[in-house]
Amino acid sequence: MKTLVIVAHPNIEKSKINKRWIEELKKHPDHYTVHELYTVYPDEKIDVKAEQKLVEAHGTLILQFPVQWFNCPPLLKKWLDEVVLFGWAFDYDGGEFTNRTVALAVTAGIKEEDYSETGRYHITLEQLLAPFQTTFLYTQANYKSFFAFYGAEEEPSAETIDKSAQEYLSFLSKL
Repeated sequence: MKTLVIVAHPNIEKSKINKRWIEELKKHPDHYTVHELYTVYPDEKIDVKAEQKLVEAHGTLILQFPVQWFNCPPLLKKWLDEVVLFGWAFDYDGGEFTNRTVALAVTAGIKEEDYSETGRYHITLEQLLAPFQTTFLYTQANYKSFFAFYGAEEEPSAETIDKSAQEYLSFLSKL
């Protein structure tokens, strides 16, 4: 089955890395469905049933977003709250997320060394993203960690961005 990539970027036109990742994913329509929440729901009114059907039609689920204020963009949080429901995504006997492979693809504005216990913020990106891991473990999904691009605020070169797009595809192919 194809991989569903839920993209939650509130300003994708100004993005360099997330935008480039989307371009790369769209070169492989047989493998990936790119679903941009801020494009589909500019009014932020999520069609829960449509979103659930979209998830059901795919195997692997990727949440792709920029880390903003050490969290995900608000529309992605709303998507999680409204779509990943008890009785559909999970319940006592399983659900749509049971054993579904799930991973994250994130862009972090700050440098990788700042995301360390001895770095500027005294927390790793893995620790910061732990609520996502916990959510997917709770729903009995097969959580596969995350792919990250660090230092997005530093104006990375086109070559660096292109390399990250290839590394992202490699990460996805190994899930």
